[in-house]
Amino acid sequence: MPDRVGSCGDMATNTLGIRPLTARSVVLSTLLGLHPPRLPARYLVRVGELFGIAEGTIRVALSRMVASGDLAQAGGEYELTERLLSRQARQDESRSPRARPWNGVWEIAVITAERRSAADRAALRQAMSELRLAELREGTWLRPANLSRPRPDILVRQCTFLEGGPEDDPVALAATLWNLTGWAADALALRAALDRAGTLAEQFTVSAAVLRHLLDDPLLPPELLPSGWPGPALRDHYERFESGFERLLTEHIQS
Repeated sequence: MPDRVGSCGDMATNTLGIRPLTARSVVLSTLLGLHPPRLPARYLVRVGELFGIAEGTIRVALSRMVASGDLAQAGGEYELTERLLSRQARQDESRSPRARPWNGVWEIAVITAERRSAADRAALRQAMSELRLAELREGTWLRPANLSRPRPDILVRQCTFLEGGPEDDPVALAATLWNLTGWAADALALRAALDRAGTLAEQFTVSAAVLRHLLDDPLLPPELLPSGWPGPALRDHYERFESGFERLLTEHIQS
Protein backbone atom coordinates (compact mmCIF):
# COMPACT_ATOMS: atom_id res chain seq x y z
CA MET A 1 0.00 0.00 0.00
CA PRO A 2 1.15 3.59 -0.52
CA ASP A 3 2.58 5.53 2.42
CA ARG A 4 0.74 8.72 1.46
CA VAL A 5 -2.53 9.71 -0.15
CA GLY A 6 -4.25 12.92 -1.16
CA SER A 7 -6.96 12.36 1.38
CA CYS A 8 -8.69 15.71 0.87
CA GLY A 9 -8.97 15.30 -2.85
CA ASP A 10 -8.19 17.87 -5.49
CA MET A 11 -9.96 20.65 -3.55
CA ALA A 12 -7.49 20.68 -0.69
CA THR A 13 -4.35 19.64 -2.53
CA ASN A 14 -4.69 22.02 -5.48
CA THR A 15 -6.54 25.02 -4.06
CA LEU A 16 -5.17 25.15 -0.52
CA GLY A 17 -1.83 23.52 -1.15
CA ILE A 18 -2.38 20.94 1.60
CA ARG A 19 0.31 18.30 1.27
CA PRO A 20 -0.61 14.60 1.36
CA LEU A 21 0.12 13.14 4.79
CA THR A 22 3.01 10.71 5.11
CA ALA A 23 3.15 8.00 7.76
CA ARG A 24 5.38 10.25 9.86
CA SER A 25 3.06 13.24 9.58
CA VAL A 26 0.03 11.12 10.48
CA VAL A 27 1.76 9.93 13.65
CA LEU A 28 3.02 13.40 14.50
CA SER A 29 -0.29 15.18 13.89
CA THR A 30 -2.13 12.58 15.97
CA LEU A 31 0.16 12.91 18.98
CA LEU A 32 0.38 16.70 18.77
CA GLY A 33 -3.38 16.81 19.22
CA LEU A 34 -3.38 14.70 22.40
CA HIS A 35 -2.86 15.66 26.04
CA PRO A 36 -0.83 13.80 27.13
CA PRO A 37 0.70 13.11 23.67
CA ARG A 38 0.94 9.34 24.06
CA LEU A 39 -0.68 6.37 22.32
CA PRO A 40 -0.11 2.63 21.87
CA ALA A 41 1.22 1.60 18.48
CA ARG A 42 -2.00 -0.23 17.61
CA TYR A 43 -3.99 3.00 17.88
CA LEU A 44 -1.55 4.84 15.62
CA VAL A 45 -1.85 1.98 13.14
CA ARG A 46 -5.62 2.49 13.15
CA VAL A 47 -5.17 6.17 12.30
CA GLY A 48 -2.88 5.21 9.44
CA GLU A 49 -5.59 2.96 8.05
CA LEU A 50 -7.72 6.05 7.40
CA PHE A 51 -5.18 7.06 4.76
CA GLY A 52 -4.55 3.63 3.28
CA ILE A 53 -1.19 3.43 5.03
CA ALA A 54 -0.13 -0.13 5.77
CA GLU A 55 0.55 -1.23 9.33
CA GLY A 56 4.15 -2.06 8.47
CA THR A 57 4.70 1.44 7.09
CA ILE A 58 3.40 3.04 10.29
CA ARG A 59 5.58 0.79 12.45
CA VAL A 60 8.67 1.60 10.36
CA ALA A 61 7.88 5.30 10.77
CA LEU A 62 7.58 4.84 14.54
CA SER A 63 10.97 3.12 14.72
CA ARG A 64 12.61 5.86 12.67
CA MET A 65 11.03 8.59 14.79
CA VAL A 66 12.37 6.93 17.96
CA ALA A 67 15.83 6.66 16.38
CA SER A 68 15.78 10.34 15.36
CA GLY A 69 14.67 11.51 18.81
CA ASP A 70 11.16 12.61 17.81
CA LEU A 71 9.45 9.93 19.90
CA ALA A 72 10.17 7.92 23.03
CA GLN A 73 8.88 4.39 23.55
CA ALA A 74 7.82 3.03 26.91
CA GLY A 75 5.49 0.21 27.86
CA GLY A 76 4.25 -0.33 24.34
CA GLU A 77 3.31 3.33 23.94
CA TYR A 78 4.88 6.12 21.92
CA GLU A 79 5.10 9.71 23.15
CA LEU A 80 6.54 13.01 21.99
CA THR A 81 9.99 13.99 23.19
CA GLU A 82 10.88 17.35 24.73
CA ARG A 83 11.63 19.04 21.41
CA LEU A 84 8.21 18.22 20.01
CA LEU A 85 6.50 19.01 23.29
CA SER A 86 7.76 22.54 22.68
CA ARG A 87 6.05 22.51 19.29
CA GLN A 88 2.84 21.25 20.93
CA ALA A 89 3.01 24.12 23.41
CA ARG A 90 3.30 26.60 20.53
CA GLN A 91 0.40 24.90 18.79
CA ASP A 92 -1.72 25.17 21.93
CA GLU A 93 -0.77 28.83 22.27
CA SER A 94 -1.77 29.48 18.68
CA ARG A 95 -5.24 28.13 19.52
CA SER A 96 -5.54 30.19 22.72
CA PRO A 97 -3.07 33.09 22.49
CA ARG A 98 -1.77 34.67 25.69
CA ALA A 99 -2.10 38.22 24.43
CA ARG A 100 -2.04 41.30 26.65
CA PRO A 101 -3.34 44.82 26.05
CA TRP A 102 -1.07 46.73 23.69
CA ASN A 103 0.18 50.20 24.57
CA GLY A 104 1.83 50.93 21.23
CA VAL A 105 5.30 49.65 22.22
CA TRP A 106 7.25 47.26 19.97
CA GLU A 107 9.83 44.74 21.13
CA ILE A 108 13.01 44.90 19.08
CA ALA A 109 15.74 42.25 18.96
CA VAL A 110 19.12 43.32 17.60
CA ILE A 111 21.74 40.64 16.96
CA THR A 112 24.87 41.74 18.79
CA ALA A 113 26.93 38.54 18.99
CA GLU A 114 30.08 38.91 16.88
CA ARG A 115 30.91 35.29 16.10
CA ARG A 116 28.09 32.91 15.29
CA SER A 117 28.22 29.46 13.78
CA ALA A 118 25.91 28.43 10.97
CA ALA A 119 24.01 26.26 13.45
CA ASP A 120 23.58 29.21 15.82
CA ARG A 121 22.30 31.42 13.00
CA ALA A 122 19.80 28.79 11.92
CA ALA A 123 18.65 28.20 15.51
CA LEU A 124 18.23 31.93 16.07
CA ARG A 125 16.12 32.36 12.94
CA GLN A 126 13.93 29.47 14.02
CA ALA A 127 13.54 30.93 17.52
CA MET A 128 12.61 34.34 16.12
CA SER A 129 9.94 32.74 13.98
CA GLU A 130 8.56 30.79 16.94
CA LEU A 131 8.31 34.01 18.95
CA ARG A 132 6.50 35.57 15.98
CA LEU A 133 9.08 38.28 15.41
CA ALA A 134 9.59 39.52 11.85
CA GLU A 135 12.88 40.54 10.25
CA LEU A 136 13.01 44.24 9.41
CA ARG A 137 16.51 43.95 7.99
CA GLU A 138 19.43 41.61 8.56
CA GLY A 139 20.15 41.49 12.27
CA THR A 140 17.02 43.36 13.38
CA TRP A 141 13.76 41.66 14.34
CA LEU A 142 10.64 43.17 15.87
CA ARG A 143 6.94 42.90 16.65
CA PRO A 144 4.34 44.66 18.79
CA ALA A 145 4.91 43.89 22.48
CA ASN A 146 1.51 42.29 23.06
CA LEU A 147 2.52 38.68 23.77
CA SER A 148 3.75 37.10 26.99
CA ARG A 149 6.28 34.30 26.41
CA PRO A 150 9.78 33.42 27.60
CA ARG A 151 12.83 34.06 25.44
CA PRO A 152 14.98 31.01 24.72
CA ASP A 153 18.66 31.02 25.65
CA ILE A 154 19.73 31.14 22.00
CA LEU A 155 18.23 34.63 21.75
CA VAL A 156 19.51 35.83 25.12
CA ARG A 157 23.07 34.85 24.10
CA GLN A 158 23.00 36.47 20.67
CA CYS A 159 20.70 39.47 20.95
CA THR A 160 20.06 42.71 22.77
CA PHE A 161 16.38 43.46 23.33
CA LEU A 162 14.98 46.97 23.19
CA GLU A 163 11.58 48.62 23.25
CA GLY A 164 10.45 51.37 20.94
CA GLY A 165 8.13 52.12 18.08
CA PRO A 166 8.05 53.40 14.51
CA GLU A 167 7.78 57.10 13.80
CA ASP A 168 5.62 56.34 10.77
CA ASP A 169 2.32 54.46 10.55
CA PRO A 170 2.56 51.20 12.54
CA VAL A 171 -0.28 49.69 10.50
CA ALA A 172 1.76 50.15 7.33
CA LEU A 173 4.82 48.67 9.03
CA ALA A 174 2.87 45.59 10.11
CA ALA A 175 1.57 45.10 6.58
CA THR A 176 5.17 45.25 5.34
CA LEU A 177 6.50 42.74 7.88
CA TRP A 178 3.71 40.16 7.53
CA ASN A 179 1.65 38.99 4.56
CA LEU A 180 -1.63 39.69 6.30
CA THR A 181 -3.73 39.59 3.14
CA GLY A 182 -2.41 36.17 2.19
CA TRP A 183 -2.84 34.76 5.68
CA ALA A 184 -6.42 36.01 5.86
CA ALA A 185 -7.33 34.54 2.47
CA ASP A 186 -5.96 31.13 3.44
CA ALA A 187 -7.76 31.29 6.80
CA LEU A 188 -11.10 31.84 5.07
CA ALA A 189 -10.40 28.99 2.64
CA LEU A 190 -9.44 26.63 5.45
CA ARG A 191 -12.57 27.49 7.40
CA ALA A 192 -14.65 26.60 4.36
CA ALA A 193 -12.62 23.41 3.90
CA LEU A 194 -13.45 22.35 7.47
CA ASP A 195 -17.13 22.62 6.60
CA ARG A 196 -16.71 20.61 3.39
CA ALA A 197 -14.55 17.83 4.85
CA GLY A 198 -16.60 14.64 4.86
CA THR A 199 -14.60 11.53 5.70
CA LEU A 200 -12.47 11.18 8.81
CA ALA A 201 -9.36 11.27 6.64
CA GLU A 202 -10.47 14.57 5.07
CA GLN A 203 -11.31 16.04 8.46
CA PHE A 204 -7.95 14.93 9.85
CA THR A 205 -6.01 16.42 6.94
CA VAL A 206 -7.79 19.77 7.00
CA SER A 207 -7.63 20.07 10.80
CA ALA A 208 -3.86 19.50 10.68
CA ALA A 209 -3.58 22.21 8.01
CA VAL A 210 -5.60 24.63 10.17
CA LEU A 211 -3.26 24.09 13.11
CA ARG A 212 -0.21 24.68 10.92
CA HIS A 213 -1.82 27.88 9.64
CA LEU A 214 -2.58 29.12 13.15
CA LEU A 215 1.10 28.65 14.01
CA ASP A 216 1.84 31.25 11.33
CA ASP A 217 -0.64 33.80 12.69
CA PRO A 218 1.48 36.80 13.80
CA LEU A 219 -1.02 37.44 16.63
CA LEU A 220 -0.91 41.19 16.16
CA PRO A 221 -2.96 43.66 18.23
CA PRO A 222 -6.38 44.37 16.67
CA GLU A 223 -5.28 47.96 16.02
CA LEU A 224 -2.75 46.72 13.42
CA LEU A 225 -4.96 44.20 11.62
CA PRO A 226 -7.07 44.67 8.50
CA SER A 227 -10.80 45.02 8.96
CA GLY A 228 -12.56 41.66 9.28
CA TRP A 229 -9.43 39.79 10.35
CA PRO A 230 -10.44 36.08 10.35
CA GLY A 231 -8.05 34.78 13.02
CA PRO A 232 -10.46 34.69 15.99
CA ALA A 233 -13.30 33.33 13.85
CA LEU A 234 -11.06 30.53 12.50
CA ARG A 235 -10.07 29.59 16.04
CA ASP A 236 -13.67 29.52 17.23
CA HIS A 237 -14.75 27.52 14.19
CA TYR A 238 -11.90 25.06 14.68
CA GLU A 239 -12.69 24.51 18.36
CA ARG A 240 -16.31 23.69 17.54
CA PHE A 241 -15.19 21.35 14.76
CA GLU A 242 -12.50 19.69 16.89
CA SER A 243 -14.85 18.53 19.64
CA GLY A 244 -16.88 16.41 17.23
CA PHE A 245 -13.90 15.26 15.19
CA GLU A 246 -11.97 14.13 18.27
CA ARG A 247 -14.90 12.00 19.39
CA LEU A 248 -15.20 10.33 15.96
CA LEU A 249 -11.45 9.71 15.76
CA THR A 250 -11.42 8.18 19.26
CA GLU A 251 -14.28 5.88 18.32
CA HIS A 252 -12.40 4.80 15.20
CA ILE A 253 -9.06 3.98 16.80
CA GLN A 254 -10.63 2.14 19.71
CA SER A 255 -13.08 0.12 17.62
